[in-house]
Amino acid sequence: MAQVTLDKKVPAFSAPATGDKVVRLSHFKGKKLVLYFYPKDHTPGCTTESQDFAAFYAKFKRAHTDILGISRDSIHSHEKFKAKHELPFDLLSDEDETLCKLFDVIKMKNMYGKKVRGIERSTFLIDEKGVLRHEWRKVKVKGHVEQVLETCKSLS
Repeated sequence: MAQVTLDKKVPAFSAPATGDKVVRLSHFKGKKLVLYFYPKDHTPGCTTESQDFAAFYAKFKRAHTDILGISRDSIHSHEKFKAKHELPFDLLSDEDETLCKLFDVIKMKNMYGKKVRGIERSTFLIDEKGVLRHEWRKVKVKGHVEQVLETCKSLS
């Protein structure tokens, strides 16, 4: 599968999601969609980022935007993470890295002096027609969600 490109249609995809669902890109036709990729459930940065998206969820909905969080964690892990932090949106499990490869978020990272393969924190904004309109890579959590929301509003 090819990788996504700015201002081009995102290829159709589906993935298992919390709530015993399979989520497809086509489910969001007519709405904007934020996909945020994060390294791991139950870690400090990922928890903060997810809580920030949850805190701004109503504002995203008013901007006709849905949110999905994505990591390589299992659905079981996602269910616990979502429940613990009362996240109002679904989390997608990408254990086989299909979406990670599509969005090119798997990178070599330094972890305590060791090189490891992992998800580079990244966010993508897809418009109502399924076109990738904005991407944020190497995301720093503080202030990120507000930036994403402002970009969503500017596309209206």
